[in-house]
Amino acid sequence: MSGRGIFIAGGGIGGLAAALGLAQRGFRTIVLEKASAFGEIGAGIQLGPNAFHSFDYLGIGDAARRMAVHIDRLRLMDAVGGDEICHIPLDEPFRKRFGNPYAVVHRGDLHRVFVDACRVNPNVELRVDSDVEGYEQDGSGVSVRLASGERIDGDALIGADGLWSKVRRQVVDDGPPRVSGHTTFRSVIPTERMPEDLRWNAATLWAGPRCHVVHYPLSDWKYFNLVVTYHNDAPEPVAGKPVGEDEVMAGFLHTHPRVQDIIRHGSSWKLWVLCDRDPVTNWVDGRVALLGDAAHPMMQYFAQGACMAMEDAVCVSHMVEKHGGDVPQAFEAYRAQRVLRATRVQLMSRAIGEHIYHPDGAHAQLRNAIMRAKTPEQWYDTLSWLYGGSGLTPA
Repeated sequence: MSGRGIFIAGGGIGGLAAALGLAQRGFRTIVLEKASAFGEIGAGIQLGPNAFHSFDYLGIGDAARRMAVHIDRLRLMDAVGGDEICHIPLDEPFRKRFGNPYAVVHRGDLHRVFVDACRVNPNVELRVDSDVEGYEQDGSGVSVRLASGERIDGDALIGADGLWSKVRRQVVDDGPPRVSGHTTFRSVIPTERMPEDLRWNAATLWAGPRCHVVHYPLSDWKYFNLVVTYHNDAPEPVAGKPVGEDEVMAGFLHTHPRVQDIIRHGSSWKLWVLCDRDPVTNWVDGRVALLGDAAHPMMQYFAQGACMAMEDAVCVSHMVEKHGGDVPQAFEAYRAQRVLRATRVQLMSRAIGEHIYHPDGAHAQLRNAIMRAKTPEQWYDTLSWLYGGSGLTPA
């Protein structure tokens, strides 16, 4: 490479992780964030052991562990009957099996760890008000076009600009995202407002017909993250729209009173219509590569969106170093290693929504029977392909 640097469109968790990984291996990176400041929208995210494998590679493992709440179990509850269906313990045997914990964290807290690590690394430049509109390239570099009209030249471009990626539009040109018809409502509530008998150290899923509720503690137990979702056949994307409790509750009138009581403890609700895209294999165009949601946006049901973006960042930085800065070769090696794993998570995220989160009747009874029959060791075997993986391992 010429040393001009690798541009990264998007300053979210995936983009900053890529910048940090490349910078730590001696490559200059310039993060181009369209907003006027670096920040992250959203509340809680779940972090499987594979996320902590990525943190360790990127040198922020200790900081991530300090801010996370290390939960004891994944708990599946019946949203209609009100009782537990099953749980997966996340204690010492789980951590020994996978080499790292399962935890939950406030997205903003984690994002700040990445921003701080990038700011102290001399190989990272962070730019705001830099909305990437498109690119041109030749055999020696990439010319990036910003919305302001400015053109900047570099060695390569990584599109980490999310679900509506403008870089993807040029690389893949597959139109708008797929609207799922599922709407999610989010709230963060002080722990003292959470019903005392539900203050579990767990990532809890209440699964019901065409609806579910998820809650878990955040920020050293100061808050609970509360996310509720139901099918309402929403026709178009919506993001962050404030709504009242009646609209949230409309999808849960058939659920157990305990579930409805949880929802009533929420406040300042905002809604998102869930979208993803069909998997594609063409993430790379010469000196341009896609990463995270720009490459493989997925439904929330596997809780792996941020984890997959960080694995991408680990892989792309490893491949650029491995191939001595030969960007086209490195990007193709990154794509080849990541595409099947990401596709598997994309498609299984859809399937889990249908078969675990939202079934009814005999379908739900079959889910309960299958999931109750598994021992913890069998659950660990089932999940080993996911939690044992990292950006350094093939699919």
